[in-house]
Amino acid sequence: MAGSICSYGFIPVREHATEASQMVTQILFGETYEILSIVDNWARIKLDYDGYEGWIDAKLIVDISEKELGFFKKSNAWIVPVNQVKVISEPDKHSRYLTGGSRIVFNGQDQNSFVLNNTEYYLSGSVTPLKKMPSIQEIAMTYLYTPYLWGGCTFYGIDCSGLVQVIYKILGYKMPRDASQQIEQGHTINFVEEAIPGDLAFFDNENGDIVHVGICNGKGEIIHSSREVRIDKLDHQGIFNQAHKKYTHKLRVIKRII
Repeated sequence: MAGSICSYGFIPVREHATEASQMVTQILFGETYEILSIVDNWARIKLDYDGYEGWIDAKLIVDISEKELGFFKKSNAWIVPVNQVKVISEPDKHSRYLTGGSRIVFNGQDQNSFVLNNTEYYLSGSVTPLKKMPSIQEIAMTYLYTPYLWGGCTFYGIDCSGLVQVIYKILGYKMPRDASQQIEQGHTINFVEEAIPGDLAFFDNENGDIVHVGICNGKGEIIHSSREVRIDKLDHQGIFNQAHKKYTHKLRVIKRII
């Protein structure tokens, strides 16, 4: 079937075709997707970026020609490199914020203005494509204290694997959406002491299921989303919460992706 593109800050993707269903991920601004089917007021979609499937409100689908959609898919894009950037729409001068990981295809070489869904925008603020790309630690720190949200991928709320996927997307590395898929990437690091910034630490439950992931900070620390995006101590046992004086997650393995 046809496809479309997200022209909103983000679109919630639900497990089932109802508002009561849990959100499993989000489509970010500028991301494209395939429309698999439409049932009543709901559309089952498949994200082009990671192949994730789910249901969205059909009213949020942008009517876009196949030619224009193909242009957005094939064009080189700037991936927003921090948790948010401000853009101004023309000619009404309304401002809005695009979250980290959003995909922008600029009009020309000036890399300042872009058009989506018949609306023109320009960047407002100091974050531009001409700025030096932040390090993985700098990117992660822009999400510090973001509240935990199951299925979230933005600074309004984010889950553990969403944090990993978005940060790696900014850096140019495509990662699957869920921690149970992300653990299949990269190669194993044998000792916590050998972990460097950007390595991923995975954690399991009593059944051996992967239930959590975080990004190593390289100093015996981990940045991860648990109640909020936070920094905790990491050792061979797992994550140690200093405030509560206890381990909260049991370490399974550390993987190096970059």
